[in-house]
Amino acid sequence: MNKIHIMYLAISILLLSGCAIVRPGEAGIKTTLGKVDDKVLVQGPKLYFPFTSRVIKLPVRTENIEIAVDLPSKEGLTIRSDISILYRLETESVVKVYQDVGLNYEQTIILPIFRSAASDVSAQFFAKDMHSGERASIERRIQTLMTERLEGRGIIIESVLMKSIKLPDGLSRAIEDKLEAEQRAQQMQFILDRERQEAQRKKVEAEGVRDAQMIITEGLNPMIIQFMSIEAFEKLAESDNTKVIITDGKSPFLIEQ
Repeated sequence: MNKIHIMYLAISILLLSGCAIVRPGEAGIKTTLGKVDDKVLVQGPKLYFPFTSRVIKLPVRTENIEIAVDLPSKEGLTIRSDISILYRLETESVVKVYQDVGLNYEQTIILPIFRSAASDVSAQFFAKDMHSGERASIERRIQTLMTERLEGRGIIIESVLMKSIKLPDGLSRAIEDKLEAEQRAQQMQFILDRERQEAQRKKVEAEGVRDAQMIITEGLNPMIIQFMSIEAFEKLAESDNTKVIITDGKSPFLIEQ
């Protein structure tokens, strides 16, 4: 191997060692002799001189931080919760994040601001609210407060999710007892409503029968009764069976044999 080949090999090795690949979901920052280049490197291969420069890659995709934290409640109780923080870095702001905070931005800025915001928000709610439909409101308010405090920092808080809530044992039992009592009350109310509806139905039915009888009674005058008796006699007369007629002369009682 002559000197030219050795030189080409050395240059090839140097070039290969001075090539960084910025992948999708990442942004690159180039530093030269400690000076940070303001230009953000997007995805693709990036060449640099390894003896004086380097390429630092930061994720700009959505990241998830999971943390267990103790939250104060309005009545002074301590609530244990597992929380996920979904965030991402703004691509155009990765140089600013690196210069202002460094690579350990999660521990340096995101988590401290989260703990502060979460405590401020949870202290405005009762412990039972964190175990009910108010949970979504608490999550949104923590996210909003974190967004306000991180404004201009190049960090976007996409969501704050309270995945689990551990209440004090006594409070958990009290809430369960209250829910059971509410369910029993709702069941009893349903039964009472059903019985009222049934009573109303029977009342309407009885009024209908009464009205029908009144109509019939009002229509049965002596002339109509006599006419109906004549019709009954005419029908009996057409029958071949033996008839026994018992009458006081006004209202006959007929027996057909």
